[in-house]
Amino acid sequence: MEGDHWPHGSRDGAGRNLTGLRNRVSEFFESLTGAELARETHRHLWVADWLRVADDYRLFAESARRDGSAWIVSEAGLCSLTALEVARSLSCPEDPALAGLAGKVGANLKAFMDGFGPAIERVEIDGLDRGPLSGFFVPASRGGPCAPAIICIGDEDITLDSMMSRLLPATRGGTTSLLFLAAGASPGRRGVEPEQMLQCWLDYLEARQDVDAQQIAVYGEGTGASRASRLAVSDCRIAAAVCDAGLLTSVARRASVHWMTGVDDRASNGELPPSHRIACPLLMVVGSRSMLREREALELQATYWRAGADCSVVVPNRIPHPLGEVENFIAADNFIVQWLDSKFGAARQFDPVTYL
Repeated sequence: MEGDHWPHGSRDGAGRNLTGLRNRVSEFFESLTGAELARETHRHLWVADWLRVADDYRLFAESARRDGSAWIVSEAGLCSLTALEVARSLSCPEDPALAGLAGKVGANLKAFMDGFGPAIERVEIDGLDRGPLSGFFVPASRGGPCAPAIICIGDEDITLDSMMSRLLPATRGGTTSLLFLAAGASPGRRGVEPEQMLQCWLDYLEARQDVDAQQIAVYGEGTGASRASRLAVSDCRIAAAVCDAGLLTSVARRASVHWMTGVDDRASNGELPPSHRIACPLLMVVGSRSMLREREALELQATYWRAGADCSVVVPNRIPHPLGEVENFIAADNFIVQWLDSKFGAARQFDPVTYL
């Protein structure tokens, strides 16, 4: 495929490092239009191109591994995962390539974890009355003896592999550790709430010698954003949260009031009871990652501001088309990581509302 939409800008194979590739991906997304995305042939060609790019980087990583170049191996592995995530984001449910894409992502991620990347630990902890819970811990690449940590909670509609494929490259070489949990990693049973399961993971992180217990954040996508909110409300050990700010709690409360009294409680303008407000700094991401719409996010932000809370909103650039929308996930992930770093002490200020 010719022109600016060729992922590398020219047919040069796996010729960019991770930073260069991520910049190119972001530029690629920014150049897209809804009209182009609506053309099925365009999307299929782009998906095929990015799948070839992913294969190029995978083969390059395998070659470098035989030569013992650990840094190049890791970079190329992360580049391959990034290219696969681009292909996934451009695909629609009926696209033929989508059927095998999850398997490609899983295989590439496993190869990266087995030998291409840092020491990614598969960990198990006691999950109260539901047996062991499992997750993946990725230690910080640099920094002091103990580092901040982020609990990353997945969405029921997006695989854990996909979230890891996006966030591992975004945090490459960073000073923060990551704990990845699947959406099904913390469901409650009778008498056990989901946040209690997540508190078990908080206990685990606190006990690690390489984690700064005063700097543990939580990040949730989709349904995970609601669980992140509930954890931040219920446990003061959370230092920052990327979540839905209690949206589902507010919606459920309004529905309950309407059912019991017949009165529509919309006049409350989204006010949350004190027990359901998040005390730590929080960031709301508009769109599918938290199921928040811009209007809802701004209303909730106004509520938190009136309570004197540190609350920010980011609106990623999403390109609509007849079958859905495509998001510049590179720009969104970069912003989220930078915002969390700022809450861990990095000297950077953000606008209350940011449009990417």
